[in-house]
Amino acid sequence: MSRIETIGNATLYLGDCMEILPTLGKVDAVITDPPYGIGADKNLRANQQHGKAAAPSKDYGAGEWDSAPPDAALLAAVVAAGKVAVLWGGNYFTVAPSSCWLVWDKENGSNGYADCELAWTNLPKAVRRLKWRWAGMLQQDMANKEDRVHPTQKPLTVMKWCIEQAGKPAVTLDPFMGSGTTGVAAVEMGLGFIGIERDPAYFATACRRIEQAHAQGQLFEPTQAAPVQLGLEAA
Repeated sequence: MSRIETIGNATLYLGDCMEILPTLGKVDAVITDPPYGIGADKNLRANQQHGKAAAPSKDYGAGEWDSAPPDAALLAAVVAAGKVAVLWGGNYFTVAPSSCWLVWDKENGSNGYADCELAWTNLPKAVRRLKWRWAGMLQQDMANKEDRVHPTQKPLTVMKWCIEQAGKPAVTLDPFMGSGTTGVAAVEMGLGFIGIERDPAYFATACRRIEQAHAQGQLFEPTQAAPVQLGLEAA
């Protein structure tokens, strides 16, 4: 049985996206980061130096979500759920040819981690790249350093960039929501969001983060000026 939470313009589902996707209508965009099947849930890299990494990997606790990538049928359903699609980890999946891949240059330096991550898209444009450091303790914007609560968490700036590349869709769907970064990005941009996550702990984290983003937005909601009735001489 799934659980549904509504937070402003965000609707969050706790459950299996294979079961929930057929109940949803087609959305403007799917922007998601599915499991790659590389064992990130088992902390295979936790507390291990990769080359010249500055610090050990953080231990996020073991889980059961990254033993295998989504099968072809599920990936097809995910892509079909949106008018446009952005699929991180596209280099791990069997996907159609595309003129537009999104390239996130992580500026990791010299170590065993990937220099870049790739997102497959069906956007009708050329390859795009964003440089944004995300190397252990080092982040591009250290003044606003993000709390990393998920082993494959993307930076908020990267997910906002994805939403911009997709044309700032009115509603974005993330069927593999994780800790909710796509939702936080959408909410902070004033856009609608639908998220699905089957892990109760990460679902709770996503709810908390999106609630905080929504509350922060409410603090700065622009106020409407009171109407002023003009006199005849001003008409």
